[in-house]
Amino acid sequence: MTEERTDGKPADGTESHDPDFPPAFLSFMRQGWRDTGLPVGPRPEVPNYAKRRAALSAAFPGETLVIPTGGEKVRANDTEYRFRPGSDFAYLTGDYDPDGVLVLRPNGSGHDATLFMRPRSSRETDEFFRSRHGELWVGRRHTLAEKSTELGLPTADLTELEAALGDLAPARTRVLRGFDASVDSAVRPYDGPRADGQPARDRELAIAVSELKLVKDEWEIAQLQDAVDATVRGFEDVARVLPADRGVSERLLEGVFALRARHDGNDVGYGSIVGAGEHATILHWVHNHGVTRPGELLLMDMGVEGHHLYTADVTRVLPVDGRFTPLQRQVYDIVYASQQAGIEFIKPGVTFKDVHLTCMRVLAEGLAELGLLPVSVDEAMDESSTVYRRWTLHGFGHMLGIDVHDCSHARKEKYRDGELGEGYVLTVEPGLYFQPEDELVPEELRGVGIRIEDDVLVTAAGAVNLSAGLPRRADEVETWLAEQREAGPRLPG
Repeated sequence: MTEERTDGKPADGTESHDPDFPPAFLSFMRQGWRDTGLPVGPRPEVPNYAKRRAALSAAFPGETLVIPTGGEKVRANDTEYRFRPGSDFAYLTGDYDPDGVLVLRPNGSGHDATLFMRPRSSRETDEFFRSRHGELWVGRRHTLAEKSTELGLPTADLTELEAALGDLAPARTRVLRGFDASVDSAVRPYDGPRADGQPARDRELAIAVSELKLVKDEWEIAQLQDAVDATVRGFEDVARVLPADRGVSERLLEGVFALRARHDGNDVGYGSIVGAGEHATILHWVHNHGVTRPGELLLMDMGVEGHHLYTADVTRVLPVDGRFTPLQRQVYDIVYASQQAGIEFIKPGVTFKDVHLTCMRVLAEGLAELGLLPVSVDEAMDESSTVYRRWTLHGFGHMLGIDVHDCSHARKEKYRDGELGEGYVLTVEPGLYFQPEDELVPEELRGVGIRIEDDVLVTAAGAVNLSAGLPRRADEVETWLAEQREAGPRLPG
């Protein structure tokens, strides 16, 4: 009988349905294996990660910093989701394997970095063929030396982490919490939790990393552009299989885009929103079990996450039969004008909040033209009212990067109440949504939802639309859709 873990699973990584291992088989499996090395070399982006660690080091002199990536998450029983690294850990190391922990220890002039990781399966134990973490199950893992060469980081065996954390002084240690329960319990918080449950000192570490991520370097911008370009191809793939004269499943369209995301990148950057008809009015519609219908609109909010985890985030609305109705076009043009005003307003030094107000005023003016506002535009825009938000709800956009909602722990004065800076990347995505049950709008508007979203880089000269490869104007969308349909379906390749 194998030793049981606290979660009820065998300690050696086997599963309940595995056959027993007789001694003769165990003996045979331990023999005759040739050792091979991985042909690794330093990754070209290694200096970028080192620069980020140096910036974080400068923010916390004399303190130990602990940043885990987390482990695999259970999907059901003994199956797990595909692992996705912790964003901050990946941002600082470039390592995408599970269970790793980055420790930055002060050395008097900065910090010494060590990556604690699970090394390859030794043939000296049975793990390599018995455990679900073993190499015959999951493939060859890096040795400590191979990983160190690839990432330019000193490495240590994960089994040494407990001892390394055990002698840390809480008053001089900060932990990025919530990713690894064993790390959280090993380093006792020095102070009590804030209202959000995070100890204040640890919260400051999360804030510092988020604010470092606000400015993208050239390599990051290139990763975002690659993700956006793959996303454009994904939208083209979907348009090519979208019939004009009959309905198809939202899930078919979701799956076509997901094929592009897995082929050209790591995965989708978030759950794809494919909303046909009135589903387009549900902001985070992810069930995707509806069906397109000629005469209705199709809203798709989708993004490819690239191989280095930077993600696009793009939304387009298509008329299923190829042409907007006059009313659909009128609403679409309001949203387009709102987005265009926001993009044109963006430049270094303007505030995030003023971009929001610029987009929202155009929406409010459009709602007034539709005869929907119960008050004047100025009254609707007043902070004590904002009644226009009944039909839009969300803001104009958010920061974008290695997370779809990047820099989420940044302070309000640096983000929502702060100024945009050169190298920021953000979405601009105003929308109007008229719910099917809304009796304050004409019946012909009910069930219409329109959002246009693009990914924008802030430069010294103003905004650069990274997703300009997809048309935005109503007439251009109609022409583009016709061209894609004429080209016909394609497979990635």
